[in-house]
Amino acid sequence: MKQSTSSWLLAVVLLSIVLPAAAWSNHALGTWQALSVVPEIQNAPSVAVESLGTFVSAEGRGLEQLLRQEEQWARTHVAFYPPRPDALAFHPGSSPAQQRQRFLGALRINPDAKLSLFLQTKPGAELNGQSALPWTEVTTLRRETSARRNIFLRLREGDRVALSDVVASASDEPDYGLDIGLWEDSGTLYGKRYGFGKLPFGNPALEFSSQAPFHMGFFHESAIVYKAAGFLQRTYPEYRIHLYRSLASYALRTGHPYWGWRFAGWALHYVQDLTQPYHATVLPGVSVPRMLWINTLDLLKFHAPKVRIIRLVSNRHLALENYQNCRMRAAYERHDMNDALLRAVRDTAADGNYPPYADDAARQVISSQAHAAADAADRTLERRLPAKFVSDPAYVVGETEVGLDLFVLVKTLPPTAQDDMTNLVAGLMRHFGEHSRSLVRSLLVAARS
Repeated sequence: MKQSTSSWLLAVVLLSIVLPAAAWSNHALGTWQALSVVPEIQNAPSVAVESLGTFVSAEGRGLEQLLRQEEQWARTHVAFYPPRPDALAFHPGSSPAQQRQRFLGALRINPDAKLSLFLQTKPGAELNGQSALPWTEVTTLRRETSARRNIFLRLREGDRVALSDVVASASDEPDYGLDIGLWEDSGTLYGKRYGFGKLPFGNPALEFSSQAPFHMGFFHESAIVYKAAGFLQRTYPEYRIHLYRSLASYALRTGHPYWGWRFAGWALHYVQDLTQPYHATVLPGVSVPRMLWINTLDLLKFHAPKVRIIRLVSNRHLALENYQNCRMRAAYERHDMNDALLRAVRDTAADGNYPPYADDAARQVISSQAHAAADAADRTLERRLPAKFVSDPAYVVGETEVGLDLFVLVKTLPPTAQDDMTNLVAGLMRHFGEHSRSLVRSLLVAARS
C-alpha cells in the first residue's frame, strides 16, 4: 500500500471519531483530596467572594496588558495556535456589563457561560440551612452531566468562603460549558467570530463534542498518524492552562484572592484532564497497522470494524470515568477518606519528582505519562470489566443503562479483578494529585513574589 493511500485511509478513520469530551467526572472530588495535604491551602484564611464584573472593572488596564501578553505567548509557544482576531482584544472603559462580555470574548470562551457565584458541596455533606443553587444556574449544558448530581450553594458578593472550596469547585467548572460552541461550524455566532476555524475532529452537531480539542492533548502519536491526520495536532490544553494560570497569578498579586483561586481551579481542570490516558492517546490499544486495516475494510464498504473500534474505545473511556466517579462519590458519602482512590490523590511520596509547574509540563511530562499508560489501561479494562461494557459495540456506556454504577458492579467480581481496577485507577489518581499540587505550588510561589 502506498504511503499516500495509507495516510488517507488513516485520516478517514481518525476524523470520524466522536470522542467523549469529559475526562474525569467531577474534578472537585479529586481536587479536594489533592489539596488537603497542602498546608498553605488548608490553613489559608477565608476569601471574600467577588463577582467577575467587579474584578474586571477594578483591573481593566492591567488585564488589557496581561491579555495582550498572553496572546503573544500563545502565538509564539502553542503549536498550530489559531491567533485571536484583533477585534477581540480586551479594552476597558465601557460599562461593567460590556467589560465582562469583552473579557469573555478576549478569553474566547462561551459568552453564555453562567459563571455564577457558587460552591459545590462534598457528597454526603449537610447543607445546614444554606441556600442551594439549581444546577441549571451553573452550567449551560442541558444533557445528562455529572453536574446534575452535584449540590451547589448560592454565594453572594462579600461572603467569606474557604479557599480550598473555591479551587475545588472551580476545577470542575470548565465542563459546565466554557468551551462549548467555539468553532466556526458550531452553529453559534461567537464561534464564527472567535477564529478557531472548524472543529478539528468529532461532530460539531453534538453539544459536548465541541469542547474536546481544548481538553485533550494528542502530543505523542506516531509520525504516520500526524502525517495522515494533522488535525489531531489542533488540541489546545496548553493554551488554556497558561491563560488561566496567568490570570490566577495576576489576580493573586493584585488583591483578588477569590478570582485568583477560581482561575487556578480552571487551570487545574486541563492539567487534570491530561492525566487521563484517553485524553492523551487518540485510540488506546489500537496499533497504526490495525487502524489502516480497519479503514481498508471500510473503504471496501465493510463498515462494521470501524464502527466497532470507535464504539469500544469510547465505551472503555466512559467506563473508566464511570468507575472513578462512582467510587469516589461513594467514598465521600460514606465519609471514608481511607478509600484507596482518595488516598492515592493525597499521596505526596513522589511530589519531589515534580517541581512547580512549568510551561512545558503539559506536553513533556503530564500527557507523556498518561500516553505511556494508555495501552496498559485499555488492556486492564478489557480484561477486568464484563464484556458487554468494553467489548460489545451494541452497548453504549451511559445510554444503554441509565444510572450505571460500575463501582458497585466491580465489587461483585473476583478479588483479582477488583484489585486490578483499584490499582489502575489509583495509579492515575496519584498522578492527578501530583500534577495538581505542582500547579498550585507554582501559584503559591508567584503570589509571594
